Amino acid sequence: MTGVYAPPTPTREVTARSGDGVELPVEIHGEERDPAVVLVHGWTCSTLFWAPVIRELTASGHRVIAYDQRGHGRSPVGDTAAYSTALLADDLCAVLDAALEPGERAVIGGHSMGGMTLMAAAGRRELTEHAAGLLLCSTGSHRLAPEARVLPLGLRKLRALAHRALLHASLPLGPVTPVTRRALAYGTLGHRPSPATVEATARIVHACPARVRGAWGGVLARLDLAAKLPRLDVPTAVITGRRDRLTPYPHSQEMAAALPHCTEVRELPTAGHMTPLERPDVVSEVLAGLVRTTLRPGSAAPGARADTTADSPAPSAGSAPADTSGGGPRRKSGGKSGAAGRSRTGGGSARTRGAARSGNGKAGEGADGRASEGPEAKAGDGASPAASESGKARAPGDTSGTASESTGGTTGEGTREKSA
Repeated sequence: MTGVYAPPTPTREVTARSGDGVELPVEIHGEERDPAVVLVHGWTCSTLFWAPVIRELTASGHRVIAYDQRGHGRSPVGDTAAYSTALLADDLCAVLDAALEPGERAVIGGHSMGGMTLMAAAGRRELTEHAAGLLLCSTGSHRLAPEARVLPLGLRKLRALAHRALLHASLPLGPVTPVTRRALAYGTLGHRPSPATVEATARIVHACPARVRGAWGGVLARLDLAAKLPRLDVPTAVITGRRDRLTPYPHSQEMAAALPHCTEVRELPTAGHMTPLERPDVVSEVLAGLVRTTLRPGSAAPGARADTTADSPAPSAGSAPADTSGGGPRRKSGGKSGAAGRSRTGGGSARTRGAARSGNGKAGEGADGRASEGPEAKAGDGASPAASESGKARAPGDTSGTASESTGGTTGEGTREKSA
């Protein structure tokens, strides 16, 4: 993959040792002095999934920490029979202790199964110590199979059974073909995705081992983390694509109602499930907003309403965000201990904080736009995701409207509102 979807080079890496001894590689991008954002990817994905978001965040003065969930990317598969939401939480807690200093706080964003990982870790010492704010992106807390809309079956019970079987499926996907591209675009992406977005999605999902996909899919099929949401007691934003077939919009409404400090529900009218790939600009903006209100000087208190101004335009074609991950490896100060048994690369100078940032970014390459989905706009080299879409910021308590795709007009400074 190239362009905005090409994997950025980490500034350095550390290793997180989880409670059962499995070691997870952790990437750290950006300057040590910058505020930290931790990214947790979803089912069948990897750190590659976050590439465009990592570029946007590091270019705007953030340090980004990302890791491969167990069995995904470079992380070991381990014992698939032991897979559970508790194990997801164990791994996240190990990563937080390995990549952050004691007491250091960060904004943590999770997409799909990554959001469920944050829910599973609610109340854990590590999340309480390190989480200043959270993002739940295209995710849900329970009833995933009954509520999914991937298979267009009329009978609700039959559809739930079919979706449950789909989650458990562990058949190899085989090579990326036009057929699998179209199937993934239908099931995971929104309205008229660019060929580059379709290609990136297919490459990432196909790279997940079949037995890992089936094992974690079984965990998701029986997921029930709704009782955990009230324990996420920090400012939390929610992002949802209105064309999401895997975790449809009602999931976001339920989560917003249950969260103690939901700052906003950002709706993306034409996006599907893969919002960080489809709209990395919006996801990055919401994460940066959480940083401003929780980690910057004069940050708002928990529960304060975040700025809900309209989304900035997506990157124009051919203008990939700068990769600012260069600058050579940096070392954490050594000597930190913890229950998870972390191992890290080397010692070094203590971390310092400052508002200034060096601008040593290098421009990304143009994206390859293979695979087309229907009558899409042409996406040539460097095609960017869905440049025409604007998000809609909904007040946390506003649960008006249904899961239909219709939207209202625009008012004020471009913040879009839904008609009643």
